[in-house]
Amino acid sequence: MQDSNQFAGRFLGVLGGMGPLAGATFVNRLVLLTPATSDQHHIPAILWNDPRVPGRPAAFLHQGEDPLPWMLNGIRHLEQAGAQAIAIPCNTAHLWFDAMQAHTRLPILHIVDAVIANLRDSGITDGRVGLLATGATLASQLYQTALTANGYECVVPESDEIERWCTAPIGLVKENRLDDAQEALTPGVAALHGRGVQAVILGCTELPLALPLARRTWDMPIVDSIDALARAAIAWYFDSSLAPYSPSN
Repeated sequence: MQDSNQFAGRFLGVLGGMGPLAGATFVNRLVLLTPATSDQHHIPAILWNDPRVPGRPAAFLHQGEDPLPWMLNGIRHLEQAGAQAIAIPCNTAHLWFDAMQAHTRLPILHIVDAVIANLRDSGITDGRVGLLATGATLASQLYQTALTANGYECVVPESDEIERWCTAPIGLVKENRLDDAQEALTPGVAALHGRGVQAVILGCTELPLALPLARRTWDMPIVDSIDALARAAIAWYFDSSLAPYSPSN
């Protein structure tokens, strides 16, 4: 008779669906960025990709349904499936980070911490950095507070530019109009580059989908929040300081 413990292990839970292409792309990038030499060296992952979660920007502005019960439902399913940590490839969802963390014993990897680590790994340890994100993420100061605390000056679009450079391309990605999204996003990155930033953070997980790696041709780092979170997940998985997995952990 087979020992069921042979199937146990350290699984990453991915709370996706916000949007669904971002969740799917995160898992793809997790695979591509993992330093593996065979199938068995990759990271076991469980993707909960539920696109029915109410819109996070509208909820933050008190203009839509609360997404927290839906996100907690996803976390419960990931717990039941055996996840040992959770990554959430949606920046605006992190406005509910504390509430989600309070409802689970599992560590939730914070996307802003991951982005700041990625900035440092790119050689940008201080100075001016640009930020493109949803209007709700920008209004919440989610990134600005953390960046300032870590020695950065955050440059964000003017209020009339947010719609053109952030809201529009994000919406186009959700419609699967990726070429149109790229056309809308590119002037925003170029404008921030022209304002003297040393890097631009794509602080919504739809934005990296609008600007593929091959099209990031500026002479500065483009910090991709999907890739940053994937790198944080990889670091978590291979962290030798963590206790070995056991069913009681």
